[in-house]
Amino acid sequence: MRRLTLNAAALAVLLVTIFPVYWMFLTAFKPTRDIQSETPTFWPAAPTLEHFATAVTAPGFWTFWRNSLLVTVVAVLLALVVALLAAFAVARMRWRGKGAFVVMVFAAQMAPWEALLVPVFIIARDTDLLDSLAMLTGVYFMITLPFTIVALRGFLAAIPPELEEAAQVDGCSRLVAFRRVVFPLLAPGLMATSLFGFITAWNEFAFVNVLIIKDHDKRTLPVWLSSFRDVFGTDWGATMAAASLFALPALLLFLFLQRRVGAGMTAGAIKG
Repeated sequence: MRRLTLNAAALAVLLVTIFPVYWMFLTAFKPTRDIQSETPTFWPAAPTLEHFATAVTAPGFWTFWRNSLLVTVVAVLLALVVALLAAFAVARMRWRGKGAFVVMVFAAQMAPWEALLVPVFIIARDTDLLDSLAMLTGVYFMITLPFTIVALRGFLAAIPPELEEAAQVDGCSRLVAFRRVVFPLLAPGLMATSLFGFITAWNEFAFVNVLIIKDHDKRTLPVWLSSFRDVFGTDWGATMAAASLFALPALLLFLFLQRRVGAGMTAGAIKG
């Protein structure tokens, strides 16, 4: 009975969580008459790709898609490189101020990023970096870096340092020992961390809405989706189709990395 209750609760949570996503994809395939019908339907009677055609041919769709992909990928890669070095220094080395550095990283991770909207805007304005993808990439890098450091520090701490020491005894330098011994063991953690960083940067809305003011061709897909309308109002079918295409990269990345993500999230849970 206890197991049945837990399974039922888990199923209820799953349904509540997945239903908005299902409704988004469902609306994208519905004909317009079914979307505007007073009686909701939970399966399209005559699926159509008309809304997807409208979305991909809308002005700016591919430009904003390219902007989103560019700034997200560059920010996540930069965050992985810097965070890997910082996490290694924290997990493997002794140096003055390490405790204070860790506290500051945790504080940055817990701080609400929305509180930095005004300071970041002022910095971008004073440095002439408004309407710049470089500034947007730097902000996404700043957002994803603390979490990446915290996560990679935990993964590195779970790898016994004796493995590196044994490799160094066999003649490897510290860098070679890290590349040949630690880095392969760290791969699941890198995959998991990069996935969460990608989703965070890919879905970000507030900063791009504040930093990209005049040059609308520098905006990303979340902002474009919020203003996707025609002369007759909001085209819900095309909006849901565009939102489905927007969610597709993160979904495909998760499906591709799900095994490594699962291994990364449980890394260090069992020793032996």
